[in-house]
Amino acid sequence: MSDLKNIPSVSVNYAQNGASTKSNELGMRAMQERAYEKRGEQYLLIKSPPASGKSRALMFIALDKLANQGLKQAIVVVPEKSIGASFNDEPLSTFGFSEDWKVEPKWNLCNSPGTDGGKVKSVGAFLTSDDKVLVCTHATFRFAVEKLGVEAFDDRLLGVDEFHHVSASEDNILGKQLNEFISRDRVHVVAMTGSYFRGDAAPILLPENEAKFDAVTYTYYEQLNGYQYLKTLDIGYFFYSGSYAEDILKVLNPNEKTILHIPNVNSRESTKDKHREVEHIIDALGDWQNIDPITGFHIVKTPEGKILKIADLVDDETSKRDKVSAALRDAAHKNNRDHVDIIIALGMAKEGFDWIWCEHALTVGYRASLTEIVQIIGRATRDAKGKSHARFTNLIAEPDAAEAAVTEAVNDTLKAIAASLLMEQVLAPRFNFSPKNSNSGPVEGFDYGEGGYDPEKTNIGFNEDSGQFQIEIKGLAEPKSKEAKRICDEDLNEVITAFVQDKQTLERGLFDGDHAGGETLPEELTQVRMGKIVGDKFPDLDVEDQEAVRQHAVAAMNLTQQAKTVALNIDSDEAVTGNTALIDGVRKFAMDVRELDIDLIDRINPFSEAYSILAKSMTEDSLKQVAAVISAKKVKLTPEEARSLTQRAVKFKKERGRMPSITSADAWEKKMAEGVAFLIRMKQEAANG
Repeated sequence: MSDLKNIPSVSVNYAQNGASTKSNELGMRAMQERAYEKRGEQYLLIKSPPASGKSRALMFIALDKLANQGLKQAIVVVPEKSIGASFNDEPLSTFGFSEDWKVEPKWNLCNSPGTDGGKVKSVGAFLTSDDKVLVCTHATFRFAVEKLGVEAFDDRLLGVDEFHHVSASEDNILGKQLNEFISRDRVHVVAMTGSYFRGDAAPILLPENEAKFDAVTYTYYEQLNGYQYLKTLDIGYFFYSGSYAEDILKVLNPNEKTILHIPNVNSRESTKDKHREVEHIIDALGDWQNIDPITGFHIVKTPEGKILKIADLVDDETSKRDKVSAALRDAAHKNNRDHVDIIIALGMAKEGFDWIWCEHALTVGYRASLTEIVQIIGRATRDAKGKSHARFTNLIAEPDAAEAAVTEAVNDTLKAIAASLLMEQVLAPRFNFSPKNSNSGPVEGFDYGEGGYDPEKTNIGFNEDSGQFQIEIKGLAEPKSKEAKRICDEDLNEVITAFVQDKQTLERGLFDGDHAGGETLPEELTQVRMGKIVGDKFPDLDVEDQEAVRQHAVAAMNLTQQAKTVALNIDSDEAVTGNTALIDGVRKFAMDVRELDIDLIDRINPFSEAYSILAKSMTEDSLKQVAAVISAKKVKLTPEEARSLTQRAVKFKKERGRMPSITSADAWEKKMAEGVAFLIRMKQEAANG
């Protein structure tokens, strides 16, 4: 069995200034205050990370809409029953607000027995009652709308938690219903999510409906930078060979409070026996002692004599799992660090799961979307006394040269790497780009470094409180419409997500770029492919605005990549100041470049780092298999391209003494071989008529 392979992790440091946990005179934290300022909007989208207080923000807004904006009732919709607890009664007046949040027990349908379909009667009864607040699951709400019709909810507030579950796709019922509500225009909607993207091709809202929402964005940077205790967050990807259960202790530290998500039974990483996997993990940690009769936790003694309390949420036996779940939700132990040590889960303990003491979110197997990764990371990024460090680890099966099903492994691995690159966009400060022209000037609140703002040069400013950069770029297209400006300000992550998860982008970006020895310029990706993705995602924007969005998205990827490259190359004896190495890297990079312009942006290949990570973490045989899998796909070339590649292949043979190999790990050699194969196939087809 090969040793576990470590992909260099990303480590981000934060300032611990306490800003995100301080409350104002109404008892609102920073994000909640920002959201409350927009309480008068009919359609409001709150994009904010886990633990930032979205649930309470909705409470403040809902109470104001009920008291001052003429709405009859508020209906809070959550994806699963366990999240309903986030909307239990809260004594808001104790902290300065005008009234308390109260939900009559019979109207919290997440706590009531019965099926979602059967709870529809309760929703109907609530709508005719004088009570103000109901909490139910997405499923219950869908059934209720199907039976009662959208008009039954007129003049009410719909608060939709974990909004990324919605989709504009025809087969997403909740998404269709939401579009109907917006078309009727008789309800208010507050939508909340920690990640406004799905990881698939389906948009969350139709573009014309999305344009109606006013957004409140509170970044991961602001959240973590404003914590009182948590200072550092590490994100690491690790490849393993064989069975993950055999090597789990190489990444699972029994001394860290950990949530371990084992792979889905249908995934390639699973052994297909989830119960045996849990037993193996528990056995690897130490000697099993007994099961606590009150909590249902496994009690395990490590070789060092430490007693571990392990919660098993994988067990299918309802009575056992319900006991464990109840023990984890017990409010009496919310602030008890010693209540539990390790939680082993499969589909549970992700979004909405609140365990502030979690230090390590360990996930086995490729996860299908960045949304899920962000949600899982959120389990470890709660602020808690004595908790200064947190980390997320993704343990992924390494594609093996001898493995028959290598295609699936390669696909999983490439997507995981793409997601890992994106994590920096989620966790990093936000970039605001502006074109450099004769009217450009300093923006209030931004520090432009030594010497201040220089009107003769392109400038970069940084606001430490918000973590935002203001960056001037020569030749940058400026968005004209309100919607295009909103996208550039709020939704660049969604554009970048679609780009790096695009199948064609992955293949061309990882294997045909300058870094791999090829002559395919990055412009083919950053201009043509990114342009198509922006056009498909925002078809209602005119050509000029689509180009502006494309340029802003490429600029964000470019600066993030360049900043990290510089930060990683900072001499060890050079003091790194500021809040994060990333910030120092961005500023150093920007100050060293005389002119940031569009030509520079479009000539940066956003996948060069992904390729280097891939090359470091796999064997030569694995890389050959990767190239072979990609090459096995139908090659799309023009006859002129094929002839040009064949000419280069002949030159290659004169220099190397052999023809290029279509299974070569070198992308350019592979490309020449593809050209030869295409030309041969074209001639054969011509000969056969």
